[in-house]
Amino acid sequence: MPSNGQRGTERQIPTLEALPRPIYARAESLGAGSWTPAHRHDWVQFSYAISGVLGVHTAEGSFFAPPQWGVWIPAGVEHDVATSTRAEMRSLYVRKQDCPWAPERCRVLEVTPLARELIKSFCLLPVSYPQDDSREERLVRVLLDQLQDLPEVGFSLPLPRHPRLLALCNELIALPSQLVTLHDWADRLGTSEKTLMRLFQRETGLSFRGWRQRVRLLSSLSALEEGDSVTSTALSSGYDSTSAFIAAFKGLFGFTPGELFKH
Repeated sequence: MPSNGQRGTERQIPTLEALPRPIYARAESLGAGSWTPAHRHDWVQFSYAISGVLGVHTAEGSFFAPPQWGVWIPAGVEHDVATSTRAEMRSLYVRKQDCPWAPERCRVLEVTPLARELIKSFCLLPVSYPQDDSREERLVRVLLDQLQDLPEVGFSLPLPRHPRLLALCNELIALPSQLVTLHDWADRLGTSEKTLMRLFQRETGLSFRGWRQRVRLLSSLSALEEGDSVTSTALSSGYDSTSAFIAAFKGLFGFTPGELFKH
């Protein structure tokens, strides 16, 4: 989830004027609490989690990548990246002209087995790999084709732009288990529940209940990755029963907690 003010090591952002080839790779081993300050660049970034959970935060919302998923960040989008657990991360920087098919929005994508092996192989190449229809250049073309076809998943948390509503959302992000009702929020905003429901839907694209559930489930990823039991994670995420937590988790991620991290 977005930073709670307790940050670890600041990661250095590469100082690149331009990419020397269509794709540039960066491999990192990150400690718990690693983070980058907000920044932007002129190329696309695809940050892929081999282990750990990556959180990418933008003005539009937050995007989370458990192991074997990645976050696609369009060129020019201001973002910061944080990890609450130790993580192995592979980042691909892609020139805009080499991925014209990509939509201009952040997305979380599932890394297929073939794409995973292609990324692994590409990370072994020198920065200025041979071109002119070389073996390396052909690998890059196949990798770009695979990136284009990666399936998108809904591991994102849209944020409202309404200042007071955003402040309330940030409170719930900081403490997902708190029992805040729509009636409580309406009272604090001095409006009716019906008006707040419409505002929430318009600002986030989700119902209040759906948004709150997504906060709780996304916040559970780091705890599960660290090895916490499903029962303790369910309770700390605001669920009264393990079975309800597992059902909601599978509804969002498509896997039970055990299946997701085994997958």
